[in-house]
Amino acid sequence: MKSFYITTAIDYVNGSPHIGHAYEKILTDVIARFHRLQGDQVHFLTGVDEHGQKVQQSARKRGIAPQQFVDEVSAEFRALLPKLGISNDDFIRTTEERHKQVVGRILQQLFDRGEIYQAEYRGFYSTRQEQFLQEKDRLPDGTWPELFGEVSEIIEPNYFFKLRAHQDWLIDFLTKNENFIFPRYRQKQVLEFLREPLNDLCISRPRERLEWGIPLPFDPAYVTYVWFDALLNYYSAVADRPGVWPADWHVIGKDILLPPHAVYWPIILHVAGLPLPRGLLVHGWWTQSGAKMSKSTGNAVDPLDFVAEFGVDAFRYFLIREMNVGQDSDFSREQFLVRYTSDLANDLGNLVNRTLNMTGRFAAGVVPVAGAEEEPEQELKALWAKTREEYLALAEGFQFHTALERLFVFIKSINAYIEKRAPWKLGKSADPADGGRLRTALATMAEALRLSAAALRPVMPTAADRILGVLGAPAGGAWSDELAWGTRLTGARMAEALVLFPRPQPAAPVKA
Repeated sequence: MKSFYITTAIDYVNGSPHIGHAYEKILTDVIARFHRLQGDQVHFLTGVDEHGQKVQQSARKRGIAPQQFVDEVSAEFRALLPKLGISNDDFIRTTEERHKQVVGRILQQLFDRGEIYQAEYRGFYSTRQEQFLQEKDRLPDGTWPELFGEVSEIIEPNYFFKLRAHQDWLIDFLTKNENFIFPRYRQKQVLEFLREPLNDLCISRPRERLEWGIPLPFDPAYVTYVWFDALLNYYSAVADRPGVWPADWHVIGKDILLPPHAVYWPIILHVAGLPLPRGLLVHGWWTQSGAKMSKSTGNAVDPLDFVAEFGVDAFRYFLIREMNVGQDSDFSREQFLVRYTSDLANDLGNLVNRTLNMTGRFAAGVVPVAGAEEEPEQELKALWAKTREEYLALAEGFQFHTALERLFVFIKSINAYIEKRAPWKLGKSADPADGGRLRTALATMAEALRLSAAALRPVMPTAADRILGVLGAPAGGAWSDELAWGTRLTGARMAEALVLFPRPQPAAPVKA
């Protein structure tokens, strides 16, 4: 059994979860489920980043200890996972002892080897990004980008990691491993970034300024810079699990690619003597009218509002169907309702109930034995063979939006097949040949729907299981077998009805 290790980025606990957090979890979950169904031994990690200046400041504003603050917010992130149908195997918190021990061990190792040194830092610091800045980070007019928030000038002794000494190694690694970052154009952006000389990375903060962090093992007067601490979570979570590291994929947002995940992280791993992951999967942002969603602009979306109103599977479907992985995508309630009504309620939901209803009317709810196949059946089977091949290949390449598009073309074709065969007419015919066509049509409808539901399992696991349940599909078996056209439903007893995607009710008029 092949091992497959995948992670999300860990969420910073300075605010509540939003649609960006939800999308990253769902995307990673779809990939994890896809590999489990293919027979891989999957380990899926997510978690939270709990140290740093912003956390300390937020806790002080509320008049509580930082640990109490992170306990509360982390619980909110953890509670989100089952509500989104996330199948993670582990949840890492950077305040856990297992993580602190790994961070301390690697810091001491690098210090002992001369990769960390002490020097005075003079320059600018962004509290929002918890990052030291350079003059090149300014805008042409001399101001700082809004991304950095309040920027202050500081002078203080600190410890530095020799990042610059390994810049040529990283350039060489990325040049030789063209597919390390997906999509590939992001890798070109990293190489462009690396054309400028790197500064060594300041990996400490004085405890007199920041207490909330992991103490440096070689100088307890300092705590570890939050990024150096946080990036090690991917390894610390599995350091005691032989055969899991290195990760296959780290799924992250584009805003944390440079420099943390594409520069700091691979160099830290390389210098620590740890194998690098197979790659970084970098997704885009959800926008409204082209502008990034954020609480500061007032256009943020609470994912749980949509889950409560439409169900988790509909929400998962929209996010995965709508966004081309790696690019930005617009989100609006209007777009959501178009997808929900057209794809889910009309195409899939209607197909489920037509299949159940007609099997109940014309075969007493039991899937009949298919007879001779004619051109309509042959065309539908040929389309499934093509769809299955394309769907699996596209999903393997993270092109889930196109994979779902192709699958729903097949689902529409099942509905078109029903119109062509017209079981309601065949059921009225006294011709024995039409009786055979009716039985074949009912068996074909059921099998095609079963295949569609089986293919949807990574994206819509609950809805897929409900469909397979009402069809009377036998449980278990390899996914590859589930996706093969066959006769496993013959003799199965179906349920009478299933309302998967109820049509949304119009808002009540406001009384004057």
